[in-house]
Amino acid sequence: MTQLEYQALRNQIEYHMDRYYNQDAPEISDFEYDQLMQQLKAAEKEHPEWVDPDSPSQKVGGTVKREAGVKVTHTVPMLSIEDVFEFDDVRAFVDKVHAVHPDATFSVEVKVDGLSMSITYRREGDGPMKLVLAETRGDGFVGEDVTANARVIPDIPLTLDLPYESLTLRGEVYMSHEDFERYNELQEELGKKAAANPRNLAAGTLRQLDTSVTKERGLRMFVFNVQEGPEDLTRSHCLGMDALQAFGLPVVYHRHCNTADEVIAAIGAIGDMRGEIDFDLDGAVVKIDETALRNEFPAGSKYSAGHIAYKYPPEQRPVFMEDITPTVGRTGKIAFIGRVVDAETGKPARLCGTNVSNVTLHNQDYIREKKVGIGGVYNILKSGDIIPKLVDCVTEPEVIYEAPDHCPVCGEPLVREEGTADIRCVNPGCPAQLSRTISYFASRPCMDIAGLGPKQVEALIEEGYLESYADIYTLAEHRDELIEKGTVGREKGTDNLLASIEASKQNEPWRLLAGFGIRNVGNTTARNLMRQFHSLDALAEADLETLTAVPDIGETTAVGLREYFDSEFGKEMLERFRASGLTMEQEDTQQSNVLEGKTIVVTGTLTTLTRNEIKELIENNGGKATGSVSKKTSYLVAGEAAGSKLAKAQSLGVPVLTEEEFLKMLEQ
Repeated sequence: MTQLEYQALRNQIEYHMDRYYNQDAPEISDFEYDQLMQQLKAAEKEHPEWVDPDSPSQKVGGTVKREAGVKVTHTVPMLSIEDVFEFDDVRAFVDKVHAVHPDATFSVEVKVDGLSMSITYRREGDGPMKLVLAETRGDGFVGEDVTANARVIPDIPLTLDLPYESLTLRGEVYMSHEDFERYNELQEELGKKAAANPRNLAAGTLRQLDTSVTKERGLRMFVFNVQEGPEDLTRSHCLGMDALQAFGLPVVYHRHCNTADEVIAAIGAIGDMRGEIDFDLDGAVVKIDETALRNEFPAGSKYSAGHIAYKYPPEQRPVFMEDITPTVGRTGKIAFIGRVVDAETGKPARLCGTNVSNVTLHNQDYIREKKVGIGGVYNILKSGDIIPKLVDCVTEPEVIYEAPDHCPVCGEPLVREEGTADIRCVNPGCPAQLSRTISYFASRPCMDIAGLGPKQVEALIEEGYLESYADIYTLAEHRDELIEKGTVGREKGTDNLLASIEASKQNEPWRLLAGFGIRNVGNTTARNLMRQFHSLDALAEADLETLTAVPDIGETTAVGLREYFDSEFGKEMLERFRASGLTMEQEDTQQSNVLEGKTIVVTGTLTTLTRNEIKELIENNGGKATGSVSKKTSYLVAGEAAGSKLAKAQSLGVPVLTEEEFLKMLEQ
């Protein structure tokens, strides 16, 4: 490798480090990134004169996101762990340690694919130790203060009743597969972009400035190290982890080993767990158990001494494509599921400890690119991911699969969205969309019908009571029958649900509009539309030109609205809601136009108003309330502990108002 090629490789790795650590949006897989890093290390081994402190091999990848939190300098550096990819390298590490300390032992533990964080507890007075600080790793030496978000992670206790004055622990924050799937399902329902993987979503969630978002998304954490603490927790790593687990803390799975063979066997056992655990695995970590010995085995300025991380190779198998089935999501988007069997055995392919019979074929463009068709043979892999991935085509099929022209469920014509690869069924009455459509309609952001969750909706559909969301308002006619069957509970449960349904008739009509499930029409857009048109009937009659004249309503949203209100289904729904007595007219809450054309961001703790109250005031006086500061922001209303939004507003020259100054502005 020439020095010019070496520099190009460094630049390439720096780019991908930034995408992974700082933007939470990687463009290549962990395996591909590891291969690039191996090339870099090989070049630097051959040419040590090329290495400098700025090389990717010499530093941790993250940089502090100033806008996401306050900077904190770590009292104990939070370094990375050197990766190895072969069992021979694992054996060499163990042998090197035993050559100096024959009695040394090791801990082998799960390496969770998440975001590293340290948490510090300190005793104040006579009570238990309290959580006083949580820090992300950042660049290994300086991180972000995310204490507020750590407090809403259920695995992290706010107090520890332990006999110490202070204790700093390091762990991995992650998102379970279940919570990740729940998030992406909601994103699909709202017509928003899905998250790429649990690690990225966990990282972005931990850096949220709104703790309610962090709490709702459901982060978890495993403790994997004592950064600073008493000798009885740090003398032996495994004993320290066992003690913390006995105290009720969630600690990472670990196994104590004496020999290289035991270490390798433990790594294999962790690899076999990949199909059983509910989170992504990033490898297995091997640590010298006797922590006092670790500094005798340094691995460079970037890596923790006395550690290595074994990275599992992606598991890959050739599969035979038996069938391809189109499916319909709640928003009408067509997805494709490939039914596969192991090309060698004819049985379900075994990957990461699980049987794989299905593989997701994202869209028609993807199918053509991968040459997917019935009878073809393809390599698939699963490297700790939730969904197996199709890698490449081994044997081409006779015919590449083409999507149907009509919905496989309702038979209506399918439409390909201009400028995208998405194909949709635009029939809002399509039965395939029924369950999730009704559940979304009844959810808290829309009609907020307590007691009508997905489980109850499924039961009511199965019993034939619901064929559309308008049928919700006929359930009272079947009260006695529902109680007798116990479909949604006995008498009290059924009556509570019917009372909640009746109360929802008084909801503001923007909630009803949001509940229709029209693409790109969520709560904010629905509010905006109802402020402009005041009634659902007026909105239903608006043409494309009138709709696109509304601020923030683009052509795609306008077309979606017209398709809904022009459809027989949409017309029927309006008539039925009107007949059921739902509120169709929006009460005029416009107080003034004093904030017309103004974009306002609110941050910090206010003294007299809640966030929702000040948002309504902004909108009811002609302004637009947003969540992030930019050059387009007209004003920032700052309460106590305003944080990074205040700093950003000041740097951009955005005028900053106190709560009192904002309220006086409305009196003009």
